Amino acid sequence: MKTDKLYLVGFMGAGKSTVAAALGRRIGWPTEDIDARIEALERRSVAAIFARDGEPYFRDVERQVLRDLLPQRNVIVAAGGGTFEDPENRAAMLSDGAAVWLDLPLDEVVKRVPADGRRPLAADLVQLEQLYGRRRLSYQQAHVRVDASKPVDEVVERLLEWIGY
Repeated sequence: MKTDKLYLVGFMGAGKSTVAAALGRRIGWPTEDIDARIEALERRSVAAIFARDGEPYFRDVERQVLRDLLPQRNVIVAAGGGTFEDPENRAAMLSDGAAVWLDLPLDEVVKRVPADGRRPLAADLVQLEQLYGRRRLSYQQAHVRVDASKPVDEVVERLLEWIGY
């Protein structure tokens, strides 16, 4: 698939930011990380935003950050774990570039995501499982699915093949 923009979507811990950086180095494209942009804009962590203002506020800021990224071309965007779940965000991403689902099995998510409070939605295992199941329904709408349990360099190679680079 030829594209001038990639959106990496998937559950927390799938490696979206890591893969974006590695792929960007390979093809010479800049990367944008939605959560990092939100933290810079708000001057506080995602966890602090959730704790003080709640998820609805965070999602509003996330939607605006995504809108701000839409004009950029030749860029790789690492979306937040919930960005693609929002129908408005998903429609924008699917029409603006190529959406790549970095799919990671739940048992791997649990191994990768620390239960230290940095990931507010990962604090409760039962809730995490429910969230995982719900978000997978959204992620399945991405243009392509890539197994994110593979090493980063293998994921990058798979993406390079897919975009014909």
